[in-house]
Amino acid sequence: MVCAGLGPGSYTGIRAAISIVQGWQLARGTKSAGISSVEAIAAQAQSENIFGAVNVVINAQRNEFYLATFEISASGWCESEPLKIVARAEVESRAGRDKIIVGPGAAEWFSGERNIFPRAGCLAQLAARHATDVAGEKLEPIYLRETAFVKASSQV
Repeated sequence: MVCAGLGPGSYTGIRAAISIVQGWQLARGTKSAGISSVEAIAAQAQSENIFGAVNVVINAQRNEFYLATFEISASGWCESEPLKIVARAEVESRAGRDKIIVGPGAAEWFSGERNIFPRAGCLAQLAARHATDVAGEKLEPIYLRETAFVKASSQV
């Protein structure tokens, strides 16, 4: 099985990962799975014995963050607040209370919080848990922000 990170995260990285999975599936007939970044971070937090109400944050640029909240215990986790984009102030309002903040770079942005990065072993376990074989063309990136580009005019 080949697993791709679906985001949120780097636009180019996510698209490249999905393309690689699609290529392997076409060329070799491998099974595929897609895992969200926040689920991978929640699984990694559980493997590091971080339990309770856990806010998973990922930098969304523009002084905003992707945020999802999970209830994590030794036996598993469930999402208690769905993934959304929030202003930095929203994340800061949660810091220092009973909810823990984790994510790539969380310790640099929010004092006293934890840097958690998804690791390959955790991704493999998640892929095995998502045992359904997804057709490569059905893998979709997780985008929360509308694209903000304007097509160039063809006027000379």
